[in-house]
Amino acid sequence: MANNFSRARPLNVFSIKPMTTAPEWIARSVSRLRGSRAADGTPPAPQAAKAEAVRSTHERLQATLKRGNEALSPRVLRRLLADLQEVVASRVSEVEGGARAQAVAQWYAQAEPGERRDMWLLMSEQFAPDATRFKSARLRYEAAAGTEEEGQAEIHLRRAMVSPRTRLLQRFAVFPQGMRFLVDLRAELLRELKSDKRLLPLDAELEHLFSTWFDVAFLELRRLSWDSPASLLEKLIQYEAVHDIRSWTDLKNRLDSDRRCYGFFHPRLPNEPLIFVEVALVDRISDSITPLLDETAALCDIGKATTAIFYSISNTQTGLRGVSFGDSLIKHVVETLKQEFPRLRTFATLSPIPGLRSWLGKHAGAMLERLDERRLAELGRAVGFEPPQASHLLAAFDKPQDLDERSPVRQMLLQCAAHYLARELVDGKPVDPVARFHLGNGARVERLNWAGDPSPKGHKQSYGLMVNYLYDLKRIDRHRTQLAEGQIAASREIEGLCAFR
Repeated sequence: MANNFSRARPLNVFSIKPMTTAPEWIARSVSRLRGSRAADGTPPAPQAAKAEAVRSTHERLQATLKRGNEALSPRVLRRLLADLQEVVASRVSEVEGGARAQAVAQWYAQAEPGERRDMWLLMSEQFAPDATRFKSARLRYEAAAGTEEEGQAEIHLRRAMVSPRTRLLQRFAVFPQGMRFLVDLRAELLRELKSDKRLLPLDAELEHLFSTWFDVAFLELRRLSWDSPASLLEKLIQYEAVHDIRSWTDLKNRLDSDRRCYGFFHPRLPNEPLIFVEVALVDRISDSITPLLDETAALCDIGKATTAIFYSISNTQTGLRGVSFGDSLIKHVVETLKQEFPRLRTFATLSPIPGLRSWLGKHAGAMLERLDERRLAELGRAVGFEPPQASHLLAAFDKPQDLDERSPVRQMLLQCAAHYLARELVDGKPVDPVARFHLGNGARVERLNWAGDPSPKGHKQSYGLMVNYLYDLKRIDRHRTQLAEGQIAASREIEGLCAFR
């Protein structure tokens, strides 16, 4: 969705009578948020006063003039709120509500960024759950626990938890392009969350609804080939996030007879792959991306292929961030490949390590402290400084092409990478985002590959290192259990590299 639009006219989507009193749940929110003094009557602290310089929509709706950087005037803001309320009015059918939502979406398409932000704020602040009703339902449920009334109390609580915002977003999903509208809206919204926490409720509501609407049960797995529509092939070029597709010849190579590409599609977004994976059919686990992307390389005899290498997985919709279907994609693709190629026995990735360089920039010193005196002296002689400091080590890492197989610096870099992948956890999850994805799906860290990606991007991310994650189909559940217990599944080779001394 484009970001630059002409100035939107004051909203007049429907023939609506002027707004009278706000609904009761709005009035309560206004009373809670309007006060400028603490409960004891003391004026706010200087910081609090500064924060209140940004008015909530509750305050703006009661005002006459707009202030500062506010995009919509109070009059237009009130009219926009009235139109949003008409979308979810109880007397309006689902179809009519969808039509009204579509009219608001048409206004939104012409709105400037600040005007769109005002609509997000209305959706966040003016369509919140009824706190009093929720509290009452919660107390009723707690009182009914263990009694025959518990079931009815739970139903009452569930209904109280459904916010008017939920119904509003559901109505936007009704019209033909409504799902596309909501996904694009959230993609734009995500960029503003850090600067305005008031938008968090709207984002959370969208993510929750998307997790249901885009459940794998409603998705279709499709193979993408050179015979697919050109418009769809252009999407692959546009959305490829791991290894840029440089040309149509490059794309054709990735869709050749010894390759496969699969994507998940949703019926409301029929021409948009939500996520896609590129697969190479080979006779062994690949250790470099270069031959896989070589347009002149000979085709592999797929009749003899024993290994499927997942070398690129790309999410395409920023607005679906937090909605996970990558693990389901891999499972479906593995089953599909096994049916087509019964000889396949090994399913592995050839993956980047995008967080390695930045992590080493912060932890190289700590890695040096793991070495005994002999290893430290050996490394010092190799980098030309004894004892070596973190800066000396990082400078030596930055020239991987100069490091032969016996180089202490090369060995140190491999050990650091193995430790990063197989030992580093935050909140019980691997630090590296790609590792987090595959290990969370039940794979294990199998092998590190020196100069696996010699491209500038590969060097910038991980000094050219790549990693294979192995999907051992008989041990996926065991590996997931290990990770839940705080232990990362890794091969003997990786475990050996983690032993620094």
